[in-house]
Amino acid sequence: MSLTLLNVIVAVVIAIAFAAANAAYLVWAERRGAARIQRRPGPNINGPFGLLQPPLDGIKLMTKQLMIPGGADKILFMVAPVLAMAPAIMSFVTIPFSEGIAAHNMEIGVLMIFAFASMGAMAILFAGWGSRNKYSVMASVRAVSQNVSYEIPMLITAITVVMVNGSMDLKAISTAQAGGFWHWNIFPSLQSPLMPISFIIFFICSLAETNRAPFDLGEAESELVAGFHTEYGSMGFGLFFMGEYANIVIGASLTTILFLGGWDCPFGMFPGVWWFLLKIYILIATFIWIRWTFPRTTIYGLLNLSWKILIPISLFNLLLTAGLLKVF
Repeated sequence: MSLTLLNVIVAVVIAIAFAAANAAYLVWAERRGAARIQRRPGPNINGPFGLLQPPLDGIKLMTKQLMIPGGADKILFMVAPVLAMAPAIMSFVTIPFSEGIAAHNMEIGVLMIFAFASMGAMAILFAGWGSRNKYSVMASVRAVSQNVSYEIPMLITAITVVMVNGSMDLKAISTAQAGGFWHWNIFPSLQSPLMPISFIIFFICSLAETNRAPFDLGEAESELVAGFHTEYGSMGFGLFFMGEYANIVIGASLTTILFLGGWDCPFGMFPGVWWFLLKIYILIATFIWIRWTFPRTTIYGLLNLSWKILIPISLFNLLLTAGLLKVF
């Protein structure tokens, strides 16, 4: 076995372990945060502060039998959870957590992450169609239309950042923002004066792309039972859950790299990796706060926000940045 192949295998194993740990304890953090925000009990029985609840839930899911509904498309039904999880794991491989911590740095890292992210819509569509459940099909159609709508402004905004930095290499983009927080892409510059608006657009699109409230129309329990994964139990449901939280971490990581300086520490007192993790978990905490604070929007309001507001603004910002780069 070559050294390169061994490195890839080790990187994938570490990525799976990191994704599983995040899925387990971000669920715990979300349940505790929801309990705090909505003044109700959260996990507090199993272990101190309920810290043993996530591994116990994982054991319960792994020991349950996978049931396939009658009349369902078995191949699509079984492939969908794997397809929801695998692209998220592969995206972790190219994310640089610091100057020297990256499983495999790529010159087209931004393009690779967006390519893998687009496969998540296929997993949702397979899950809904393969379940042979009308609520699942309706939810999957909603979720796919949502993902397609919000991938456009998100990608346009990412292209704007790539134009400013002159590279699609995630490590190069992060390194270009070193030297203090005033160098971060979240602040306006001569070449791109609308960068704060780009950050807001990218953050909103991250919420929508990860099916988070108030944009979780694919999992609208009050309308569509449980959404596209209505018929899933055991580890099929567990893989969807892990994939969702892995995508949240990837979205927060990409936001940190593109706009918040990556691992750059303006105070110079923390190692880069810890500063990077601090930034992404602050963003994730904001995701949780928004989910349990704002009510779910309607599907028409969701799509109108993207097509009528976010896409025109992001296109204007792209053209403005291109013109200013030509001038300056």
